[in-house]
Amino acid sequence: MQRAGPDYDEIGRKLFAEDCAFMWAAAAIGQLPPPGAPEIAFAGRSNVGKSSLLNALTNRKALARTSNTPGRTRELNFFALGGDAEASKLRLVDMPGYGYAAASKTKIASWTGLMQDFLRGRARLLRVFVLIDGRHGLKPVDLEMLDLLDRSAMSYQIVLTKRDEVKGAEQNERIAATLKALDKRPAAFPEAIFTSSQTGEGIGALRAAIARLLAERGN
Repeated sequence: MQRAGPDYDEIGRKLFAEDCAFMWAAAAIGQLPPPGAPEIAFAGRSNVGKSSLLNALTNRKALARTSNTPGRTRELNFFALGGDAEASKLRLVDMPGYGYAAASKTKIASWTGLMQDFLRGRARLLRVFVLIDGRHGLKPVDLEMLDLLDRSAMSYQIVLTKRDEVKGAEQNERIAATLKALDKRPAAFPEAIFTSSQTGEGIGALRAAIARLLAERGN
């Protein structure tokens, strides 16, 4: 009789039911916290709903600050899940939003440099989850971010957002188009998750994917 594998849905649910709190902010590579627990990062355009997703993922209302002002996140913000900074099971990293047209060239260059240094030099960073607006799919500025991740040889996975605003038939089309665009990208994980921070759709699948990743690569 074949033994059943781990129930990552349940493991993910329990993991994200644990305490989660802000632990660190870094505006420059020299300000990063010392290595510790495994890390996963979240990247996305400034208005993609990244803060809302982080709040939904962790069952919090205000873990990450949401704002109607794009480009508010200008630092790498670290959150400790399942313990304090010293003994947490996982660190969540909220990366600065990209593609904010009103930002100055100097600010954009600063954010880009910070992300490049972080992606290339963080040994405990397991994967970057790149959030894409599910209503529109991949845009040129998103492809630039994927190019950066490919050049950095950093594993990444697409998370589509705002599923509740996309009709059912179009959801499958959006996922298929996204996966096709990833087909020849060397660092892309070949699965996409469609989520809604408003209804909770797909949040369990994302937790399960993170739990699986942690089990396979977290040690």
